[in-house]
Amino acid sequence: MSFHHIPVMLGQAIAALNIRTDGTYLDGTAGGAGHSLEIAKRLTTGRLICTDKDPQAVAAATDRLKDYPQTQVVRGDFADFAGILDELGVGVLDGILLDLGISSHQIDTPERGFSYHQDAPLDMRMSSSGITAAELLSEAPEDKLAGIFRRYGEERFAGRIARNIVLARQTQPIQTTAQLAEVIRASIPAPARREGGHPAKRVFQALRIAVNGELDSLSACLDSAFEHLAPGGRFVVITFHSLEDRMVKQAFAALSRGCECPPSFPICVCGKQPRGRLVGRKPQLPTPEEIAANPRSKSAKLRTIEKL
Repeated sequence: MSFHHIPVMLGQAIAALNIRTDGTYLDGTAGGAGHSLEIAKRLTTGRLICTDKDPQAVAAATDRLKDYPQTQVVRGDFADFAGILDELGVGVLDGILLDLGISSHQIDTPERGFSYHQDAPLDMRMSSSGITAAELLSEAPEDKLAGIFRRYGEERFAGRIARNIVLARQTQPIQTTAQLAEVIRASIPAPARREGGHPAKRVFQALRIAVNGELDSLSACLDSAFEHLAPGGRFVVITFHSLEDRMVKQAFAALSRGCECPPSFPICVCGKQPRGRLVGRKPQLPTPEEIAANPRSKSAKLRTIEKL
């Protein structure tokens, strides 16, 4: 099966990067190389490093970018990009792009186990290595499961769902997406099941985040990525749910904040200067036309910061 993915907010992301033909750029979430290809097209003497931890995405991106010698595709988590750059001999970057969405290919490939719409093994690993969602559900105690559903999925029935999972696995291991979806459905009161889309949506999101350590990777990247930008370089992040967006918003706000002295001080004594400039006070959103063409873009938000 070919790796297919519609790049979200493509035009807005490329514009936000403010690409120079001789610049050096990192696409930390290459996926099907939709964003990467558009960056590569704009480079002459510049360089593009593409990373992804999904081996299928790496193979697809490598093939799609084969005619662009200024690009290099590397398998790896964007949280570890500093080590990747060191290995490649890359010093500073003129732009970094992260698209934190799950790819259409991953959702639509049943055996990856990301979707509750098709019955398949509960895998959910983007890297195809490490613990699977089924293993997590079989091993984690009730309080840990409830915490995962509550923190990463903002699921208000987290405790009830976790309790029913533990009860169900005593009879039979929960190993497929359909099994899990049914336990979730049975755990949520009927009136609540009619609200806000599929009842399994939040739990599946939470499991995917936990299995792949997504928020830990994002936190690590946000802490170090800015340091690798050249002055004038831009960091562009596309998020798809409130937890990610909140982390990016807070990190960018801290970088763009100057003096932290109490308002009562007549002059600044902390000497702190802003290190970045927000490109737009509010996040960019997909256009109505894009949402109509690609409904999966509906929840996307794009934030940009420029290094001073």
